Amino acid sequence: MEGCVRDLRAELAPETIRIEVDDLSEASLSALADLPATVNASPYRRGKGAAITAGFEALETDLLAFTDADGSTPAAELARVVGALNGADLTVGSRRHPDATITSHQTFARRFLGDGFAWLARRLLDAQLHDYQCGAKALSREAWERVRPHLYEPGFAWDVELVAMAGALELDVREVPITWEDMPGSTVSPVRTSLRLARALLVARHRAKQIRNSRVHTAIAATREDPTALVEK
Repeated sequence: MEGCVRDLRAELAPETIRIEVDDLSEASLSALADLPATVNASPYRRGKGAAITAGFEALETDLLAFTDADGSTPAAELARVVGALNGADLTVGSRRHPDATITSHQTFARRFLGDGFAWLARRLLDAQLHDYQCGAKALSREAWERVRPHLYEPGFAWDVELVAMAGALELDVREVPITWEDMPGSTVSPVRTSLRLARALLVARHRAKQIRNSRVHTAIAATREDPTALVEK
């Protein structure tokens, strides 16, 4: 983690680095205490989407970006994703873009299921991307404030929901091919996760169509005083 934070500061010189962690031991938390970053520790597992949302809502910067803490996306590549925001609303790092460079591949099962999900998402959503789930994305503060009222997913499906809602709101979504390295050791079941993602994709498509076809949904969301809750379905 120390190397990741150091590289992010060197490449991006961000105003703030915020680390969201769930259910860590006291020893692990102590190891993060000296990092030049704000650490927010949750005593329970919130899920990826809930953690990123909490982090974004706590920040007041003009640009927002996130990357997975496993180091699979180098800091220099996240800097490219952030740099591509020039004129765009949301930029999405891509491992599956033809111009992407993969230095270490996922297992065949993960690649197969991931490719299948991306293929299906391209046919169901407004944003035509090669990769919806890569852990490297950036967006403007204005874009975040527009899309936030429409986000409900607390887990891994948060990524595709974010892209789906941005597309439905006619935001400028751009894909950025990156250099990426698979980090082994994941305990996430690829089959179970793929089924959950597929279900979430269908829900996101339905809601995106409602938003696109009726601005009433957008108007209602804009009048909410409290943010939408992120809950497991």
